[in-house]
Amino acid sequence: MTKEERHLWYDFLKGLPVTVRRQKVFGPYIVDFYCAEAKLVIELDGSQHYQQDGQAKDRVRDCYLQNLGLTVLRYSNLDIWKEFQGVCLDICRHIPSLADKGFPLRGKLAGQSPD
Repeated sequence: MTKEERHLWYDFLKGLPVTVRRQKVFGPYIVDFYCAEAKLVIELDGSQHYQQDGQAKDRVRDCYLQNLGLTVLRYSNLDIWKEFQGVCLDICRHIPSLADKGFPLRGKLAGQSPD
């Protein structure tokens, strides 16, 4: 895992009250993170994803995953370092069981101490 993937995993995804898998295989692709409950793929993109060839490959990959009925969320590595709270909140909005409870608006991500 990259340092950005480790940060997202250990500081957020691993502690969620839903199962999130790392490095899940879908056909010819391995996604960074997957939440089956929400049919949600979470990808972290380094600089290679912003080059023309990388963007073209990502479009093909995203289309493949979407045809399987999956939602693909993409965040840049810079987002992880500069907008971590926003990334975490966006992920929660895409997981119905968390969004319905307002998770994680309370606690650590909202700037309060955990209960």
